[in-house]
This record gives sequence, structure tokens and C-alpha cells, in this order.
Amino acid sequence: MAVLTAAQKVQILSDLVAIHSVNDNEVAVATYLQQLLGEHGIQAKLLPVNDNAQRPNLVAEIGSGRPVLGISGHMDVVSPGEVSQWQSDPFTLTNRNDRLYGRGAADMKSGLAALTIALIELHAAGQPTHGTIRLMATVGEEVGEYGSQAFYEAGAMDDVDALLIGEPTGYNLFSSHKGSMDVRLTAKGLAAHSSMPELGANAIDPLLAILTQANQAFRETAKENALLGKLAFNTTIFSGGNQVNSIPEAATAEMNVRTIPEFDNAAVRETLQHLVDQQNAQGAQVTMDIYMDQWPVAEPQDNPLSNLAAKLGEPFAGEPIPKLPLPAVTDASNLLKDKGNQFPFIVFGPGSNTAHQVDEYVDQQMFLDFTELYQQLLPGYLNLK
Repeated sequence: MAVLTAAQKVQILSDLVAIHSVNDNEVAVATYLQQLLGEHGIQAKLLPVNDNAQRPNLVAEIGSGRPVLGISGHMDVVSPGEVSQWQSDPFTLTNRNDRLYGRGAADMKSGLAALTIALIELHAAGQPTHGTIRLMATVGEEVGEYGSQAFYEAGAMDDVDALLIGEPTGYNLFSSHKGSMDVRLTAKGLAAHSSMPELGANAIDPLLAILTQANQAFRETAKENALLGKLAFNTTIFSGGNQVNSIPEAATAEMNVRTIPEFDNAAVRETLQHLVDQQNAQGAQVTMDIYMDQWPVAEPQDNPLSNLAAKLGEPFAGEPIPKLPLPAVTDASNLLKDKGNQFPFIVFGPGSNTAHQVDEYVDQQMFLDFTELYQQLLPGYLNLK
């Protein structure tokens, strides 16, 4: 018999959306989940990340022994932006035409709630009888993914045999995604009057040379992944100079790179460093800082976990579940380090394509369906082993 009613499940999601965990303050989410799980006999621990008690990861387990199925979701959300553009308060879950609106309703408090609810229901039913389900709720996924990095460094994934991340996919399955790198180039020059440029050093010039060569190296490469396509390289921020008739003494450029296994983060770093070194050898003063470095994930589309998810999900979706490459990066970039390329992994969770948008929403029935689907999928996978 179910422990939670549909109304109670929606209330849990409502409570989570009401917490303003915008790129911070995950402690309130973690404390809420810890208390909720504790009320149903499941112990959960808060693990401060980088000694920051306001941004702790949360871990909870049901079952015992091997195999271990890891399930994960992040507790932070992005800013709602201009609140006046929303049809309703972004931090008040609002039902309009059976869609639940609010910041994080899709990305990804509905997935986190559904995973938590599944743990509660399974534990009450004496499940799993074989193996362990480990919930790993992370901080800082939206900026930096350092919560998942902390789990990796602590060895939380060492004994995990398969991983499910409940990011908003709807009734689609993903087992691969590109990596993501954020890079900042900083150039120092020497200010001078623009009528006498020989007395100065233009900080913009070496950056333009590097970016021109980088565009050629990255955009004209023949390297490609069958599922993910080609690497993507884009300069997204550029600044330099402070007056039109003065030679700029400083300039910066920031780039985002979406990497693939065939042209991975190490290769991108090496290529960019070579271009920087070339300019510095000619007298420039350019430094490079890679301040986000998330690697691509490319696990088999057909694996025991994805195959079972597709089978169990089809009755809920009303049609076959497609297996696709994911455009965005997830915590799997950190959690799957050292796991090889044959690891059972899926991204599968309730939501819509409105993540990060005004009037973000999740379909109410889809959310409720995933609370039931997870109850079948999680122990079902463990019983395959």
C-alpha cells in the first residue's frame, strides 16, 4: 500500500520549489530532505562541501550489499530572472491546466522529489531485497558541479555498479553528453596614445590572434563522435580597453568549449596552451585559466539499465522510449570518472524543455508517473544482477 498520496507527493515538490536555492542555500533543501526521509525511517547524512555548511551534499541509502545502484539529483536552481515576466511567483508551485509551474519544477526538483519519494515507498515495502540504492543529492551543479566532484573525491562512487541521474528528460533516455570547459584568457599590454602605438603594447592583439587560430583548430577539425557530433568552440565574452584613442593595456576573452571523447578536455587544453605559448614567445603576456572542466560522458545507449528503463517507461509514455544524446552537461562528468566506457548509466527524469526559462514547468501526471516508474526501475535493476 502506498505511503504517500498524489496530493502529498505534489506537496513535497511544492515545498522544495519554495526553497530559494538559487546557486546557493542548498542546506535548506538538504535539511528538508533529511527530515522527510527520517520521518519514514531512512537515515540521511549531510556532507559539507569545501567546509561550507551552507552547501552540503546529502547521501541516503536503502537496502544493503552489492550491487549498488546510484541515483542522483542536484539541489540548486538557477535565478528566476525578471520575476515580473512570470505568470505566477516562481517560488510558489502553481498548477495551471495540470502543469506545475515554478523555478526548479523541471530542473530538477521534480526529479529529486520523485527519487526521494521512490526511496520512501520502497523502504516502506521492504525493498530492495537485493542490493543497495544510494541517493546522492548534490550542490553547485548549475555552476561548477563541485558537489559531484566532492562525492567523487570522497569515494562515494567507488562501489557503485550503475548510475541514474534524474535530470528532466521526459520520456527520453540519455547515456551520453558532451563535456564543458569554461576558459579565460587574460592579456597584459602597455597603455599609450593611439597616435603613438609604438610606445605601447595592444593587449587585444594577441587575444585576437589566439582566437582566430583557435576557431580554425576547433571548428575545422575532422574529429567527430557518432552520437554527439563535433566539438563546439565559442568565444562568449570579450573585453578590453577603456577609451577609443588609447592603446589598451589589458584585455580578456572567455570561451565555452563543448568537448567530445575524440577531442577531449585534455586535447583542448593542450591546443589552447600551445597557441598561448606561441604568442608569449613573440613578446605577449597572456595567461590562461580553465575555471570549469567537465569531461564528456559516452556510455552505451543499450545497457541493462537503459533497456529496463525503456521497457518499464513505455506504458507510462504510451509509445517507445527513444535513446538519444543529451545536449547539456550533468553531474555524471564527475561521478563517472574512472568508470570506463561500458558503465550502465542513464539520465531519466520528469520535466520539460523549459529548464532555465521563464514559466518553467513539469507536467503533473508525468511527475507522479516517475514516482511510480522509479519504484519499478530501481529494485528491478538490482534484481537483474
